[in-house]
Amino acid sequence: MSDVELEQLRHLVKVAEQENFTRAAELAGLSQSALSRSVARLEEELGQPIFERQSRKVALTDAGRLLLDRARIVLTMLDDVTAEIADNGRSGKVRVAAIPTIAPYFLPECLRSFHRLFPQAQLIVLEDTTEALLKKVTDGEVDIAIGALPIGTKYVEVEPLFEEELLLVTGREHPLAAKPSVCLADIAELPFVLLGEAHCLSDNVVSFCRQHSFHPVSVERTSQLSMVQELVALGHGVSLIPDMARARDTNPARVYRSLSGPPPTRTVAMITNPYRYHSQIVRKFAEHLRGLRAAS
Repeated sequence: MSDVELEQLRHLVKVAEQENFTRAAELAGLSQSALSRSVARLEEELGQPIFERQSRKVALTDAGRLLLDRARIVLTMLDDVTAEIADNGRSGKVRVAAIPTIAPYFLPECLRSFHRLFPQAQLIVLEDTTEALLKKVTDGEVDIAIGALPIGTKYVEVEPLFEEELLLVTGREHPLAAKPSVCLADIAELPFVLLGEAHCLSDNVVSFCRQHSFHPVSVERTSQLSMVQELVALGHGVSLIPDMARARDTNPARVYRSLSGPPPTRTVAMITNPYRYHSQIVRKFAEHLRGLRAAS
């Protein structure tokens, strides 16, 4: 395929992902008219439309959906070959992603320590929900994702890294803050502040409670773990928070406690696509993660 044809396929993918020519042109570094001409030439070569132009967005036709699948395969193969040829084991991109309850607490030190070992490597970081990250790993947009079990998606490789305790967090004035020992019976009837349903941490918390014959009474849900902590400090309820978030919390208005008995935990895991070529630097980043697991 010529360079022009490959560029046309890249433009097709951009427009399909954005469902909008203007946004796709901005991401591609082109004018909207240039991008439109590229797609129009591709449609002329195929002899049928790829997109249906609607009032506020564009949608793929049946032919467009078929071509999009094939275009992604072709571009993925090309990217893999290019990466393999240029692979020197010291430089290159590592596209790493993590869920919001892991990214700000675990990734910074991980990235700093890896950069000290491989200063020529380019680390590209993304934060998103589990569902979105799994799609990006499957599509080859992310090399390594870090999430929490369970991971139910097929066609990805999941490797547990370490287990982490979930700690009870209360406001400093809460009656449980000064209690010598806190058990499940103490929190069964209390109001909980939880993350939204898109976050797997909420599933971890609800699953643990159900295993012990009660369902947490959720009074408020928010999209950020830091907001959960703030609402707890204000006395809106209690919550269960990963230990890595507790380690970063310096606010004296909150108290963290381990529950007596088998504590609630989550398993942090590395997620990769076994069907994609992984450069030497990506494989070294995976080894770096395993080393952090061994040291934890």
